[in-house]
Amino acid sequence: MDRAEDDKLPLTTHLRELRTRLVHIISGIGIGFFACYYFKDLLFKIIARPLVAVLPKGSHMIFTGLPEAFFIYMKIAFFASLLITSPYTLYQIWKFVSPGLYKSEKKHVVPFVLASSSLFIGGVTFGYFFVLPAAFEFFISFSSEFLKPMVSFREYLSFTMKFLLAFGLSFELPVFIFFLTKAGILNVRILTSYRRYAILIIFIVAAVLTPSPDAFSQILMAIPLMILYEISIIMARRVEKTARKKKEAAAEGEES
Repeated sequence: MDRAEDDKLPLTTHLRELRTRLVHIISGIGIGFFACYYFKDLLFKIIARPLVAVLPKGSHMIFTGLPEAFFIYMKIAFFASLLITSPYTLYQIWKFVSPGLYKSEKKHVVPFVLASSSLFIGGVTFGYFFVLPAAFEFFISFSSEFLKPMVSFREYLSFTMKFLLAFGLSFELPVFIFFLTKAGILNVRILTSYRRYAILIIFIVAAVLTPSPDAFSQILMAIPLMILYEISIIMARRVEKTARKKKEAAAEGEES
């Protein structure tokens, strides 16, 4: 067995390690927050762009309380910091769980951080460039001569942040399935035979994660998740193929 010795440490040691990792994560997000706050005006324009692009000419967003604009800028900086520091956050998560892994599995830290970060940022990017503009254009299309949009930026920001975070987290599906396959909980046969149930679960997850209750937004999230599920099956097939080759090589070594 090549388990790390840390796996035998008492619960209090693991709790101290958890506290250490949380402190590192919070510190990283805090440093990123102050850096992002310096560019708050640019970040404001970036996050407002999907809605501004579809609003009627002469429209504008509002805030209804004196301190509201200040807290809006703080939320924008915090959200940007979450996105920028996500690789560091994922690395700290890996450092916390790595003592319970085999030595051969610990070598996957770089692929894990790169894949998880890329998928998370890719999900946020996909939601920002493709889903939000289409969703906002759909919602704004219901305005008329007597029904004009007057959007509170606080509500807009809350909706947008939840929407983009949901996309970022949902795009982690291949990583989640990869580790379940490595652990032997899932395999290609299960993933393919239960595909119809997986599609149903994907639509349920899309309904839960999207802050908007409309079917349009849920479909826009479900479609890429179904594609990612098919990619996960390909990854699981490669994992099983690699594991089978290792077993065959080990068996040949024992025979010789």
